[in-house]
Amino acid sequence: MKDVAPPPLTIVRPGEGRVEDLGDGLGVAFKLWGEDTGGSIAVVEHPFEVGTLVSAHLHTREDEYSIVTEGEIGFRSGDREVVLGPGGYITKPRGELHAMWNAGPVPARMIEIISPAGFELFFRDVAELAATGTAELPDFIALADAYGLQLGEPDWIPDVITRYGLTTPSW
Repeated sequence: MKDVAPPPLTIVRPGEGRVEDLGDGLGVAFKLWGEDTGGSIAVVEHPFEVGTLVSAHLHTREDEYSIVTEGEIGFRSGDREVVLGPGGYITKPRGELHAMWNAGPVPARMIEIISPAGFELFFRDVAELAATGTAELPDFIALADAYGLQLGEPDWIPDVITRYGLTTPSW
């Protein structure tokens, strides 16, 4: 019998992984890239500063599964809204408009599982765009289009912003 090499093993210890600022109080820590998983999933962590809102959007290529690890994060998907604390899980299926925000008085954090992988590259590209300091809305929209991300402005966003004292994102 031939010796077969085991599959590659990816190890990311606590505190490891590339960390980037996405702007507007949202960050990203890359934990597992699609290349680590054969394209099946990617895993990132998102820290949310107080007052941070991730604008309403929908994914056309992937589903997202989120686990809150610190603070409180609000989620709105379609007409459903919930605030979750540490240990709370939520699914955000592709094709459904959703938004997220820090719903509490302290910084928050969540783990995001993306399936299939590929959208983690959007976060990489947004971080690179934000780092230039010259990014404009059309640049962000072009990136969103390239990754199948559609932006929306549902009528419920102003209410969420008011109720939670959120800052409107710059893009």
